[in-house]
Amino acid sequence: MRNFTDSLSILIAQSSLLRANVNHSKKQMTQQAVRVRFAPSPTGGLHIGGVRTALYNYLLAKKLGGKMLLRIEDTDQTRFVSGAEEYIIEALSWVGITIDEGVGVGGPHEPYRQSERKEIYQKYSQQLLDEDKAYYAFDTSEELDAMRQTFESQGSAFQYNAITRLKLSNSLTLSPEDLKAKLDAGVPYVIRLKIPAKDEVRFKDLIRDWVHVHTSTLDDKVLMKSDGMPTYHLANVVDDHLMEISHVIRGEEWLPSAPMHVLLYRAFGWESTMPQFAHLPLLLKPEGNGKLSKRDGDLGGFPIFPLEWTNPDGSKAKGFREEGYLKEAMVNFLVLLGWNPGTEQELFSMEELIETFTLERINKSGAKFDINKAKWFNQQYLKNYPDEDLARMYLPNYETDTALKIVHLFKERVTFPQEIGEEATALFATPETYDEAIVAAKWNDDAKRGITAFKDALPSIENFLAEDIKHTLHEELEKLGIKMGKIMQMLRVALTGAGAGPDLMLSMEIIGKKEVIARLEKAILQLTVIS
Repeated sequence: MRNFTDSLSILIAQSSLLRANVNHSKKQMTQQAVRVRFAPSPTGGLHIGGVRTALYNYLLAKKLGGKMLLRIEDTDQTRFVSGAEEYIIEALSWVGITIDEGVGVGGPHEPYRQSERKEIYQKYSQQLLDEDKAYYAFDTSEELDAMRQTFESQGSAFQYNAITRLKLSNSLTLSPEDLKAKLDAGVPYVIRLKIPAKDEVRFKDLIRDWVHVHTSTLDDKVLMKSDGMPTYHLANVVDDHLMEISHVIRGEEWLPSAPMHVLLYRAFGWESTMPQFAHLPLLLKPEGNGKLSKRDGDLGGFPIFPLEWTNPDGSKAKGFREEGYLKEAMVNFLVLLGWNPGTEQELFSMEELIETFTLERINKSGAKFDINKAKWFNQQYLKNYPDEDLARMYLPNYETDTALKIVHLFKERVTFPQEIGEEATALFATPETYDEAIVAAKWNDDAKRGITAFKDALPSIENFLAEDIKHTLHEELEKLGIKMGKIMQMLRVALTGAGAGPDLMLSMEIIGKKEVIARLEKAILQLTVIS
C-alpha cells in the first residue's frame, strides 16, 4: 500500500511539474507569438502619421516580448518613388525603432517587398478561383463608367456586387467556352472576390470594440489587377497570414476595408488564426477639421515628415530632424497624439513608453496636430540634453570651454539646438545700433558714470569670470552710490545693443575682457554724442 501511495505521490508531483512546464511554455509561446508589422508604400516621404503607426506597433511588440517587422507594400508600381524605401528605413532608425525582421534585416519569410512576391499572390488568387470564391472580370473601364452613369441617373451609387455582377462581363456570366476563348486570347481581366450576398461580418477591434457590417453594403473588390499584381487587399491578407502577424495596427482609413479582409481570411480558411485589428484615430489639422496633410504643413510652416524629403521635381519638404527637433521629443509628442497614459506624466523615455503603453488607452477620436506642443516637448528635452553633446554637435568651431559656456548660457532660452549657434554668433558680434527706446529712457548721468567706472575697473580683474565681474560692478556702483538696478538694462544695451537677453555676467565672461572693454568704450562715445 505504501509503495502504491509513494508511486501516486510521484505521479502527482510529475503531473504538477508537467503542467507548470506546459503553462510556462504557453506563456513563452504567447510572448513569442506577438508579431506586428509596419507596411508602408514607397511613394514619397513618410508622413508623420505613418511614424506614429510604426511607433504604436513597436511599443506593443516590445512590451509583449514580440517582434517588429518591416514590409514594403510596393505593388502599385505606378506610384513607386526612387529613394522612398531608403528614406523609410532611415526615418524609423532615427526615431529609435529597431526592426527585428523584414526589409533591410531579412528573416524566415523573405522576400519582404511585395513586388517580389508576385508568384505567391497568383497562387492564392488561383486557389480562390478554383474554389468559386473569386472570379475573372473582363469589364472595360468604359463599360464600368457607363454602368455608373446609369445608376447615378437613377439616383443611386453603383457597386460591383452580388446583384450587378450577374449583368456584367465576367466568368460568372460567360459560358465556359467564351471564358476560355477570352483567356486564350489574352483579353485583359481582373480577379474579384465573390462577396456573399447575404451575410454579416463581425469582428472585434481592439480600439473600437465590435464592428458589424452586412455584406450587402460591400462590393466585390479587385484582388488581382490586369498587370498581374495584387491589390492591397489580397497582398495584405496573404502576407499577414504567411508572416504570422498577430496584431494589425493601422490607421482608421483602413477600417472600411477590414470587413473585406475578414471575408478573405474566411475564404482561405484562416479565420481562426486571423490577427487582431486595431484601427488608430486620425491625425487632424491644427484647427481640428479634417486629416492632416502636406499642404497643412506648407501653409503652417511646420514639418509633417520625420526627415527632410526631396521631391522628384527637386523641391524639398521640411523634416523634423533638420528643423532641429530632438528624436526623443518627437517620439514623446507623437505617442501622445491619440494615446494617454492615464496619469499626469508627460515626459517619457522610450523604455518608460514600452512599460506603460497599452492599446486600450488609445482614443477613438482624432487628435489635433499642435506644433506648439511639439516645440514645448523639444524645449523640455533640450534643457536636459548633455551640454557636452550640444557643444560638440552645434558649436564645433569654438574651443571646448567656450562652447560649454555658450551652451549653458542659451540652452534654456531656445527651442531648437541650432539656435544656440545662432545666438552665439550674435553674442560675438559687436553691436552697430542700440535699442532707441531704452537709450531714451535709461541713458542718463548715473548710467554714464556707472558704466564708465565699471569699464575702467575691468582691467584689474585677473580672472575674468562671471562672479568676479559681478563683484567688480557691485563695488564700483557702491562707490558712486548708484543702485545696480538703475543701470543694468542700459549696461546690457551698451554691450549687446538689445535690452533683453541671457545672464549678462556670463555673457561678458564668454565675450572676454578685451572685447567687453572695447564695446563699452564704443557705446559710451556714441551714446554721449547722441545725447
